[in-house]
Amino acid sequence: MTIETIDREAGRDNLLSVSDLGREGILEILHQADAFAEISHRPMPKVPALRGRTIVTVFFENSTRTRLSFEMAAQRLNADVLTFFSATSSVQKGESLRDTVQTVDALGVDAIIIRHPSSGAALQASRWVRASVINAGDGQHEHPTQALLDAFTIREALSRRSGQVVDDFAGLRVNIVGDVRHSRVARSNVLALAALGAEVTLVAPEALLPISTEGWPIARVTTDLDSTLDSTDVCYLLRIQHERMAEAHLDDLDEYRRHFGLTTERAARLGKDALIMHPGPMNRGVEIDSTVADLPNALILDQARNGVPVRMAVLFRLLGGPRTVGAESGDLVE
Repeated sequence: MTIETIDREAGRDNLLSVSDLGREGILEILHQADAFAEISHRPMPKVPALRGRTIVTVFFENSTRTRLSFEMAAQRLNADVLTFFSATSSVQKGESLRDTVQTVDALGVDAIIIRHPSSGAALQASRWVRASVINAGDGQHEHPTQALLDAFTIREALSRRSGQVVDDFAGLRVNIVGDVRHSRVARSNVLALAALGAEVTLVAPEALLPISTEGWPIARVTTDLDSTLDSTDVCYLLRIQHERMAEAHLDDLDEYRRHFGLTTERAARLGKDALIMHPGPMNRGVEIDSTVADLPNALILDQARNGVPVRMAVLFRLLGGPRTVGAESGDLVE
């Protein structure tokens, strides 16, 4: 399921997957995010773009970065923001996903931002409500706004280095390292970065690679991280979970670090311009050494910062109507 017009009374759009945004759709969001990033540096970092709109975050999984980022994005657009906590809701009494989202929708909200442990939950929710639905992570399926903010962060770093806006990632070699099989972040990033021209390599223990990569727009798959370091422009590390160790036939997290962690020694083998990324939260000393996470070419805090303007751009695209935000001034234009 993708960003598309739904034939329903509200006539609104959803963002459920990166796949149908296409190159132009992704770039449209990144360009809009440029304007919102400029607004974020103002003494009063708000615009009335979504005044009168109501947005609710409905998270069935714990989250700090994504939820706060969406809520700040909505507030900076002057939308009203509601937060649904499943731990203190009727979900604990057995209420279904359908009943929950339909109840929220009945309040007259304009957008529902949903995170759920089941793949496909966002798609199902979109079929039950009239509000726009934004997928903030569904099971092992996708996390589209994470991929968009990652693409924005890479583009920002490349543009700063070249002195001009870089919209074409052709020839950019990106390694996605870690638990790719279970990662919604990996799936969305493969789609987004490949659409912009990047050559994506998946690096993981055999058991943590996808069962099949048929249809994945990737350059290669390998279980040998060391063989890729000399030719890596972006090293993107995924969080590893303790419960995946046995599945990966690794004894413990120390063994994972020895084979797949971006240690200080491995980071020294990267090119001087190579970028290091991680969606967070990090396991310092496992998938990334603490000293590496703090290097100047590590963009982990940039990723966190860029979540706000990118999610502002997504919300504006879905709910902002025919108005646009000037790229130079950030002012609203009818």
